[in-house]
Amino acid sequence: MTRVVKARLDPSEFLNTLGGSESPGRTWMLIFTAKDRLKSDTYFPITAVQRFDAAGKRIENGVFFGPLGYLTFEGRFSCKKRILAFIFECVRIKVGPFGPLQISLGQKDEREPSTKKDPLFIWFYIDGEIAVAQGRGSGTAFWSRCRRVT
Repeated sequence: MTRVVKARLDPSEFLNTLGGSESPGRTWMLIFTAKDRLKSDTYFPITAVQRFDAAGKRIENGVFFGPLGYLTFEGRFSCKKRILAFIFECVRIKVGPFGPLQISLGQKDEREPSTKKDPLFIWFYIDGEIAVAQGRGSGTAFWSRCRRVT
């Protein structure tokens, strides 16, 4: 694990690798999380997917429950070198055959997401198949590239 955390990442290409060059971007399934400097770990048993749209500077984070429905958060991001900060603007909820219901989170101001106060990912490693990043709370997440979940 230490090698992944210390891996060198060329930030000039990471956003294109992460989010592609065209909307709606690329999707990544959360596989594994580790807390407290990788001392404890958790396999993620539900389908949790993040979509990064580099062209539109948009992020979508969702959990999917098959035919039962889903819960997604969508917003905008800013990216500087290895750090991607984001703000969620709306939540979508779909239950069974109903919905989706979209609720605004009141983040309509046009300020750029900030690395000082907003949620963020610091990317340690990314290629066409896997991605590894640390969040603001110092947990580390491991994703695998996947197709878009509908």
